[in-house]
Amino acid sequence: MTSVEIAKKIQNLSAEQKPIFGRMTPQHVLEHLTITVKLSTGRIKIPEFTPSERHLEMKHLLLNTEMEFPKGVKAPNDTGELPELRHPNLDTAKEKLVQSLEEFEEKYKQEPEFKAIHPRFGYLNHDEWLRFHAKHFKHHLSQFGI
Repeated sequence: MTSVEIAKKIQNLSAEQKPIFGRMTPQHVLEHLTITVKLSTGRIKIPEFTPSERHLEMKHLLLNTEMEFPKGVKAPNDTGELPELRHPNLDTAKEKLVQSLEEFEEKYKQEPEFKAIHPRFGYLNHDEWLRFHAKHFKHHLSQFGI
């Protein structure tokens, strides 16, 4: 999914929308996706680690099969509470997400061999991040019928 495609998809998302599943608000979802995109460009750094066998198996299934992103999976830093919002409103969150996607596209155009660390799967290359983002975005946008 390109930044333009995502911008179109999230255009009609409103702050009042309630999720079909999950607990995140539209703004929480967009901010969560922005953080993940920034991880994939190295803008947000996490310590190196060796993924567990279980996580490597999940990586294989998620990135190399038709498996959908599972409902109920918690982000590695999930405390059980919704994080404080980073942006003043949903429109700003939309802009920041599109901007992070444009940076993703530019990063891998400039450095096609770049790899960034995923918090569960370890290092992913451009193609792996594309597949991850596609399923991750589909999962979260489907929370709001998008």
